[in-house]
Amino acid sequence: MFGYVTVCEPELKMKDFRKYKSYYCGLCRSLKKRYGTMGQMTLTYDMTFAVILLTSLYESETKTELHRCKVHPVKKQRMLVNEITEYAADMNLILAYYHLKDDWVDEKKVGGFLGTCALRRKVKKVIHKYPRQCRAIQKELKALAEYEKSREENIDKPAGCFGRVMEELFLYKKDHWEGRLRRLGFFLGKYIYIMDAYEDLEKDRKEGNYNPMQRLSERADYEERVKEMLCMMMGECSAEFERLPCLLDIDILRNILYDGVWNRYNKLQVQRKVRNGHNGEESI
Repeated sequence: MFGYVTVCEPELKMKDFRKYKSYYCGLCRSLKKRYGTMGQMTLTYDMTFAVILLTSLYESETKTELHRCKVHPVKKQRMLVNEITEYAADMNLILAYYHLKDDWVDEKKVGGFLGTCALRRKVKKVIHKYPRQCRAIQKELKALAEYEKSREENIDKPAGCFGRVMEELFLYKKDHWEGRLRRLGFFLGKYIYIMDAYEDLEKDRKEGNYNPMQRLSERADYEERVKEMLCMMMGECSAEFERLPCLLDIDILRNILYDGVWNRYNKLQVQRKVRNGHNGEESI
């Protein structure tokens, strides 16, 4: 359900793209250093956005490091790390753990059981360190699982659960910016959930899996409604972002929120037009 919140590379200056990669590599390095290869596998672009946003908001002191990795074994890569990077690594781990746990408890997926066992010891300290976030994530993922079991047709309900998960992750600390960060994370989370359901509809339909878009897809104006919902979510999210006093890496952040989040949507539109024999291309 992740990977929608990334940059639009063609619209980004090269120096900004290199810096974005440095934040991404820094988060990857932090996950590896703190939680090993299994932790590193939880890496997401979405949490990279959180690192850049919170670093900009709180003006966190950031260190530049050079390291090799399995993906780049020859040349050392530039990595940006700070206290926000460590926080994002912890949130990545918590979210991955609870997802795997729900997969095992609710659907008896072997991967969920094995993943939970592999992460259990690593995640105990993190759960103790962040009780607020963990309680919220556990509560909302449980509610989300109930909606999936009952095959809830109103997408706003399960999307709201994931929105509340993301708002808790973006709330690095309770301070003057709590309200804005919560709303930003909430609407971004709803966007991610809706986009994921939209992308997976055909596959879920073939496999008989739950998808809250199923009923909506029967409407003649389905595509228009989906686009309207996605635009509404990102409009609210971006409005909250613009009210934050972020100056550092502002071009990267705006690139993600105004262009990058639409990468997958635009790609889907092109693929569908090709399948339907059209040459036109629609994009946000």
